[in-house]
Amino acid sequence: MSPLLDVRDLRVEFATRHGTVTALDGVSLRLEPGETLGVVGESGCGKSITALAIMGLIPMPPGRIAGGSIRLDGEELIGAPERRLRQLRGRDIGMIFQEPMTSLNPVFRVGDQIAEAILLHQDVSRDEARRRALDLLRTVGVPDPGQRIDAYPHELSGGLRQRVMIAIAISCQPRLLIADEPTTALDVTVQAQIFDLIRDIQDRLGVAVILITHDMGAIAEMADRVAVMYAGRVVEEGPADAILDSPAHPYTRGLIGCIPAIDPALAALDRLPPLAEIPGVVPPLHLLGQGCAFADRCIEAVDICRKVAPPLTGRGHAVACHLHAAAAASEES
Repeated sequence: MSPLLDVRDLRVEFATRHGTVTALDGVSLRLEPGETLGVVGESGCGKSITALAIMGLIPMPPGRIAGGSIRLDGEELIGAPERRLRQLRGRDIGMIFQEPMTSLNPVFRVGDQIAEAILLHQDVSRDEARRRALDLLRTVGVPDPGQRIDAYPHELSGGLRQRVMIAIAISCQPRLLIADEPTTALDVTVQAQIFDLIRDIQDRLGVAVILITHDMGAIAEMADRVAVMYAGRVVEEGPADAILDSPAHPYTRGLIGCIPAIDPALAALDRLPPLAEIPGVVPPLHLLGQGCAFADRCIEAVDICRKVAPPLTGRGHAVACHLHAAAAASEES
């Protein structure tokens, strides 16, 4: 069976005051129908740029897609006419953006914003579009939808605004739903509700989901497979269980190590161990060298790591790390 989404060797560049920088450097992803792919990494690793490239929303200029392929159900999206991309956005691909307060138009009622997507892609009357918008508000768990449908975004809480964004994203029952850090700035209780809602929508509609996050806990709960990104590249990819149980890349191990493991006995004695941390920060893209982008933050790095960028290798569970490749070769021999 062919994948619903097939991204191969995607390269995205931006013109900056430092010259041309590569925001995505050979990113490849596959997503099967009904599957959840978690894309994880720190801010600045290229997760949202990947989502925008799939949606055809890279601002050009200053950005441009410099190479690669993005196929949705076999149809090439790179180079497709803007009219075709507009047909696909909302109807076949829905996206939950990161910050609902800035993604929703503050001068239009939320019901009108949901109905707009329906009117754009489906041949229905305005009354029918409003009725469907009301049903969608019920579907995403907005209380008192008959009143909320005429509210403005500033009259809703962050959690309700995010539910409205989800309603817009699923309004035309897309085959692919991209959730770009959908719980940003929400409290823990509301975060759990949003993740439960996305899972429920996926079960009911059979939609495939790309979940973009820096939260490994959310990945453990939601994802079937995981792609770990760093500095515009995928450094590890494979089944969620394999990556969470046996992370092979030092960066992935660092991300998992940052998750606090609370021992109730030690907590009672106020003796919890300090949180692990990854030293340093993601380097500016214009300062990336020829080697592994993670080398300067990696305690395991050797000379070759700073000279040659490691390729992503392996079947099923793929890793871009010289030390992992050497260890695998040693085991085979």
